[in-house]
Amino acid sequence: MPMSPDSRKTRRLAGIFLLGWVLLNYPILSLFNLPASWDGVPLLYAYVFAAWSLIVGLLAVVSRPGRTNHDTDG
Repeated sequence: MPMSPDSRKTRRLAGIFLLGWVLLNYPILSLFNLPASWDGVPLLYAYVFAAWSLIVGLLAVVSRPGRTNHDTDG
């Protein structure tokens, strides 16, 4: 049985949520909590901004309206 487009979108959004949860949770964040900086920005802040940007970008791609592939008669 093929998946409906809404079901695929829901599964992708749930996957993005889980990815964001992993990227912005303690064990991963502790890897970037170092006394270092990148162009004057603390490494932890740069990582959080990059992870947040990735999540927002993925959400934009997944949630945009898609084309429907309906067979037309005639």
